[in-house]
Amino acid sequence: MIKRVEDWLATTETALRAAGHRAGGARAALIDELARGDCCRSAQELRDALLARGRSVGIASVYRVLDTLVELRLVQRVEVGDGISRFEPAIQSAHHHHVVCDDCGKVEPFTDVSLERAISVLPAQLGYDIVAHEVVLRGECADCRAA
Repeated sequence: MIKRVEDWLATTETALRAAGHRAGGARAALIDELARGDCCRSAQELRDALLARGRSVGIASVYRVLDTLVELRLVQRVEVGDGISRFEPAIQSAHHHHVVCDDCGKVEPFTDVSLERAISVLPAQLGYDIVAHEVVLRGECADCRAA
């Protein structure tokens, strides 16, 4: 498992070349944008960020690149229950879960050592070889509660 953003960038380019994918400006820009984020973002949010940086990339290209990166297990698809897929680099040291505001749709990362400890004993209890897990908490953020 990849542990640092710098390693993720290098591994991603190597894996794409090994899988026979040509280098392209749109792909490189999207990979760079993914590496800049601290949490999951939708394809549209990623495209908007690229446009804000002066990179004109079509939404279909964004989805194609994301699908390839998910297939190669370099990016994880995050589903938080609102029907919108979000994406983030698969980096072990950045492992986190998500809390979602049901009112405004804000998605924020969180970590909790106690939660991870509790989850770590489940494979033995359940008799499963767990390869991944994700926790999504839903509720109302402080801004929406104050409104």
